Amino acid sequence: MSTRHDRRCYEEALAECGVLRALASFDPRIAGTPPLGLDLPGSDVDVLCFAPDAHAFTDAVWRNFASAPAFTAKQLTRAPRPVVASFEVAGWRIELYGEAIPVEQQRGWRHFAVEQRLLALAGDGLRMPVLTLRRQGMKTEPAFAAALRLSGDPYLALLRLGERDDQTLVSVLQAAGFAEHKITAAAPEPEIPSCHPCPFPSQ
Repeated sequence: MSTRHDRRCYEEALAECGVLRALASFDPRIAGTPPLGLDLPGSDVDVLCFAPDAHAFTDAVWRNFASAPAFTAKQLTRAPRPVVASFEVAGWRIELYGEAIPVEQQRGWRHFAVEQRLLALAGDGLRMPVLTLRRQGMKTEPAFAAALRLSGDPYLALLRLGERDDQTLVSVLQAAGFAEHKITAAAPEPEIPSCHPCPFPSQ
C-alpha cells in the first residue's frame, strides 16, 4: 500500500478528489475510523452509497475515478452483492461501497453511527482504549466490543446496541467503567466532524 504516514487531513483528501460531489446522486456518507478519530497509519476512508442500480453506480465510479492512482473496482458475489471500488488521493485510500439499500440501513453505517454515539457519550475515556486495541491489531468493531465487555459476535452486538436509546448506551458504558456522568442530552446524529490530530506520532 502506498499511503503515507504524514498524509494530510482526510477532509482535504475528500475535497481534492470531489467524491461527494461526483457521487451526490447516490447519497454518499463518510464512515470508517477517520471521522471517529480512531484512524491509524494505513487506515482508509469509507464512502457508503445507496446504489439500487449497480450498473449506474459502477459507471459513475469509473467515469470519475478510473484514472486515479491504485484504482480498482469490483462487484462482490456474496449477498448483498455490493460494488466496491477504491483509489488513492493525498496519501489516503478512499473506499467506495455501493449497496442496493439506503445507507442508513447498511451495516457499515449502523456500526459507524453507534460508535459515534458511544464516543459522544464517553469521549476520550473510551476512544483511547479502543485505539490501543486497534493498535494491537484488532478491527474496529471487535475493539469496541472488547472495551465495552460485550459478549458474543462483536458485529451483531454493536448492531443490537445501536437500536437502543442513549440511556441504555450510558448504562453499558458505566458497566464497563466509562461515562460516569449522567447524560443530559441525546447524543448527536452522525455527521462528519473536523479532522482529529493523529493520536500517534508518524513513523
